[in-house]
Amino acid sequence: MSKRDFYEVLGVAKGASDDEIKKAYRKLAMKHHPDRNQGDKAKEAEAQFKEVKEAYEMLSDPEKRAAYDQYGHAGVDPNMRGGPGGPGGFGGAGFGEAFGDIFGDIFGQQRRGPAGRQVYRGNDLSYAMEITLEEAANGKDAQLKIPGWDECETCDGTGAKPGTSVKTCTTCHGSGQVQMRQGFFSVQQTCPHCRGSGKIIPDPCNMCHGQGKIKKQKTLEVKIPAGIDDGMRIRSTGNGEPGTNGGPPGDLFIEIRVKKHDIFERDGDDLHCSVPISITTAALGGEIRVPTLAGEAAIDIPEGTQSDKQFRLRGKGLKGIRSSFPGDLYCHISVETPVKLTEHQRKLLKELDESLKKGGAKHSPAEGGWADKLKRFFN
Repeated sequence: MSKRDFYEVLGVAKGASDDEIKKAYRKLAMKHHPDRNQGDKAKEAEAQFKEVKEAYEMLSDPEKRAAYDQYGHAGVDPNMRGGPGGPGGFGGAGFGEAFGDIFGDIFGQQRRGPAGRQVYRGNDLSYAMEITLEEAANGKDAQLKIPGWDECETCDGTGAKPGTSVKTCTTCHGSGQVQMRQGFFSVQQTCPHCRGSGKIIPDPCNMCHGQGKIKKQKTLEVKIPAGIDDGMRIRSTGNGEPGTNGGPPGDLFIEIRVKKHDIFERDGDDLHCSVPISITTAALGGEIRVPTLAGEAAIDIPEGTQSDKQFRLRGKGLKGIRSSFPGDLYCHISVETPVKLTEHQRKLLKELDESLKKGGAKHSPAEGGWADKLKRFFN
């Protein structure tokens, strides 16, 4: 029986683009999937799938397509493709490779390296860096000691003991992949013998134990940006663990931990601090000096200031990474009660207390309000 035109099989025009051909192939391959064609339709589906796959193999290859466009079926030798079980048949790698291409486009696959071997990206590394609040506010240049890898000088990176050589894996024949057949399906998986490398090292190097690289420490320069906050991470691309089979290295993530400050507590771009003042300063008022990240600032304490009074110093906080202006500094007043009084001081305080009581609630506004609340509660 004569073969159908390859373009007709895929349902595309002769001038169809590569994307159009691939899209048509994927659609037809899924349509003729054996799981979707059970019973009497299974054999017909198998034949249609073989026809679709052969058409796609010819038209997806630029050289084969050019020969086919010029000479038709005579321009391509069917014996080069083999029968069932060969590269163009339904058995062997054909079915698995076809659906591997389909599902790889849909779900994504591991990248392929030389000779079809799978390459693996290296693992990411994490490093916790502790800095002060001042360093978080102003930024800093830091040096980190992190794991690094150098090519093994003993084996020149081959992983094999000097005088010996690396052998091609006899299980996967260097591809790094093996196929398990189950009925119509051919499932591709990493070769368990060489673990996807496609090679075997009979006599590993004594220095690197077959890895081809030696672990060492390296110094990494890291710039900590001004305004960084606790818990933020800095990503250093390519400074993680090396990949496998020529895969890309992972990344290094530096997690920032800001030490607890003796004076300030950070809230976003704002700072808070507790400022103790004497009972005399609170009663009579006066000027006090408070610390800031840039030095110090003055606060005028008005007469009769109570505990928990809050003073706001604009722009005395810090500027965050994404902020246009610095935050504020909030000073929370704490009036201290004098301790360890002498008898003379006790006497003076009692005299002051008697004098204040004669003035009534005007000297103790909070106490007067509290007394009114108690009366309302008990009545």
